[in-house]
Amino acid sequence: QVQLVESGGGLVQAGGSLRLSCSASGRTFRSSVMGWFRQAPGKEREFVGFITWSGGHTYYEDSVKGRFTITRDIDKITGYLQMSSLKPEDTAVYYCAADPIDTPMRPFYKYWGQGTQVTVSS
Repeated sequence: QVQLVESGGGLVQAGGSLRLSCSASGRTFRSSVMGWFRQAPGKEREFVGFITWSGGHTYYEDSVKGRFTITRDIDKITGYLQMSSLKPEDTAVYYCAADPIDTPMRPFYKYWGQGTQVTVSS
């Protein structure tokens, strides 16, 4: 089993920044990617972006391109989601995930973090 623990959420004003962390523990982390998703109240979980664990290549959903950056620290087995120029519509619970069962853009992963709330006030 792999455990993913997230941290870094909170309340921020529009235009501000936050960095989320996702630390993996448990069995050896062998996931090909770490994905990030978010879910706003009453909405389905939506894709934010992912990073390939070995090569560090990233892919983002269009609405966050240029504002969000995903990185990872292999030694710390931790992924990061740096969010800048935040907008009220970015308000959601953010989740990290590992071991995709389907394409990395779809919310079908074997392991999920507990989620962390991000609230952007206008």
